[in-house]
Amino acid sequence: MTHDSSGGEVILSGISKRYGAFTAVHPLDLTIPQGSFFALLGASGCGKTTTLRMIAGLEDPSSGTVSLSGEDVTALPPYKRPVNTVFQNYALFPHLDIYENVAFGLRRRGIKSVKKQVDDMLELVELGSMARRKPNQLSGGQQQRVAVARALINHPKVLLLDEPLGALDLKLRRQMQLELKRIQTEVGITFVHVTHDQEEAMTMADTVAVMNGGRVEQLGAPADLYENPGSTFVANFLGTSNLIEAEVTGTSGDDLLLVAGGQKLALPTARCSAKTAVGGRVLAGVRPEKISVAHRDDEDSIADGRNRIPGRIVDSSFIGVSTQFVIDSPVCPELEVFVQNVDRDSRLVPGAPVVLHWNPAHTFGLDAAQDIDAGVQEVEAA
Repeated sequence: MTHDSSGGEVILSGISKRYGAFTAVHPLDLTIPQGSFFALLGASGCGKTTTLRMIAGLEDPSSGTVSLSGEDVTALPPYKRPVNTVFQNYALFPHLDIYENVAFGLRRRGIKSVKKQVDDMLELVELGSMARRKPNQLSGGQQQRVAVARALINHPKVLLLDEPLGALDLKLRRQMQLELKRIQTEVGITFVHVTHDQEEAMTMADTVAVMNGGRVEQLGAPADLYENPGSTFVANFLGTSNLIEAEVTGTSGDDLLLVAGGQKLALPTARCSAKTAVGGRVLAGVRPEKISVAHRDDEDSIADGRNRIPGRIVDSSFIGVSTQFVIDSPVCPELEVFVQNVDRDSRLVPGAPVVLHWNPAHTFGLDAAQDIDAGVQEVEAA
């Protein structure tokens, strides 16, 4: 697919940022296709905001180049780049009404007839009826949309969003996620969105770059990162993963055969990112919602060919849609399992003996040499 050279493709080549002895962003190469909704996701201090500020021209890179729409803009000041940024604190002018806030960029460029453009923009963000109100008469979500309208009216090729929904409460954030996605689809320009909120990144972005310690740990479509995490950090940062340390005992067809805590498991060879040999160790990962729980009395009804592990329920918490169980088992002292509350088995209470079972195809494999604790600690620090 050829990109129109006027489009907003962003190419970062070998870009890095050092502050004295501290490296905030290690040299990275990243191509953000024109018209995509791209998220930089990670915990605080991972380098995502620094990367965004280098695209905006608010930070000078220590090495490398920034190219926008095929033009090297590394040496250009922010106002000469075809980008606009929306920050978390919106920075609206309190003394101007919404209409004038949105018109500001056009007036500053000396454009006389702004009415049609401003009206169209307010229509896009569904605030036409609020044009004459002041920012302090608007809710946080409405102020956010004014900030987006004001940034888009100059027709930037790239819109940069720095934690734009951070100040909003949960329900409003969810609403705004869909709203921003709709606006991006309608205007079709490149959005680059920085967030520490995994759900936000997965709801909105076509492509997510998971950052950790100044590096891009993994890049891909949200569903792909979730289903096939390439590292313990990604497995734990996007949702929850049960990681079972296992030994490779052989292969059977397309599967690796494993043993963990005396239990035999199978893992599709294609879903294992670790280099494996018989006798080697891997982390077998399975998401909590992929596991079924049966009371031990019903063990005979479990279909053949499934991975199965005996255990005992340690804890259960009801959270509406599902019940979350913590299970003590020979392979892991605290396996997490989420079970939909459809037909609840009243015997599944703390202390009950159970068998966990799941389709081997839902297992992914990671390198066991990775430090699991490091992944978990960094997630908790977020």
